[in-house]
Order: sequence, then structure tokens, then C-alpha cells
Amino acid sequence: MNKKEWQAIEQARTLFNLGEQATADEIKRAYRQMCKKYHPDTAKKGEKTSNAAMMCRLTESHDLLLRYIKGYRFPLKPDKDTQDTDDDPEDWWMNRFGDDPLWGKEQQ
Repeated sequence: MNKKEWQAIEQARTLFNLGEQATADEIKRAYRQMCKKYHPDTAKKGEKTSNAAMMCRLTESHDLLLRYIKGYRFPLKPDKDTQDTDDDPEDWWMNRFGDDPLWGKEQQ
């Protein structure tokens, strides 16, 4: 991503008042709240044109953030630290859920 794209994402994040990390649900919730506030059908006569412009801006920002999230990729190579320990499925499970009282150790 180039600097211009990052600036657009930062502006969209600021517009929706989102933190540095946000889920797709948080983005959608913020978008819906802002749409309710600025929808031209609910605006007074003098505010209809400014609200219509704001709705266009909201929609563009929403689409940009969702495109960014959709493009997120997980690493396809294992870390050097976990490469040896996660070969066995039981080891993988115990490393992640071993301390959990429900899913960890076998129930007797």
C-alpha cells in the first residue's frame, strides 16, 4: 500500500471514530450509526444536500475499509519457534487450550 491509500484508510477510520484495530462488525456498526445520523431522508430541508454528500463519503469510506479487511492475509509459513512443537495435533491442542478447564486435560 502506498502513502495515499494509508491516508485514505486513516481518514475513514477517523470518520467512523474507530480505534487502531477494528473488526468488520465494528466497522459495519459504526457505518450504520453514521448513516442513521446523516441520511438525507431524515434531514431537514436545508441539510439535505450536505447530508447527501456525507452519505457518499460514508459509503466510500465503508467500502474502502471492508476492501482493506478483505485483503488481509495470514502468513502461510510457520514461525521458527512453533515449527517443531506443532507437528502433533495433540501438542497443538494442548499448547493452545491446555490450561482451559473445559477443553484442556482429559476429564475423569
